[in-house]
Amino acid sequence: MDIHRCGTIKSRRPPSDWFTGDVWQEPIIEAPGPARVRSAVVRFDPGARTNWHTHPLGQTLYVIAGSGLAQTLGGPIQEIRAGDVVWIPPGEKHWHGAGPSTAMTHVAIHEALDGKHVDWMEPVTDAQYGGAAG
Repeated sequence: MDIHRCGTIKSRRPPSDWFTGDVWQEPIIEAPGPARVRSAVVRFDPGARTNWHTHPLGQTLYVIAGSGLAQTLGGPIQEIRAGDVVWIPPGEKHWHGAGPSTAMTHVAIHEALDGKHVDWMEPVTDAQYGGAAG
């Protein structure tokens, strides 16, 4: 058993080429092999969002505070709120983040396949974020 006491894992800013706006991550777990699970609390300031991306084994988001937006490529932008659980299937191109005027925090859970847990792509443009066709 490995216990990480509160305050022993530092918050971190993810690379700016993966996100637009102010985002913070607090890692929950990056389990050593053969386990594959990774999880983090991710806090998005208003207007902040991920780039388009995919996960080889899918991703679950559990929204714990605020409200935000999520979209799969070609699908409608959907509002997500505290208490919502979002499942994104393996390989589905998508983005998620805060609303334009509201912050949003979620727990992100996904698994790595051959050491890779995400494929980062291009930024979500302001037009896409504002509702123009993805």
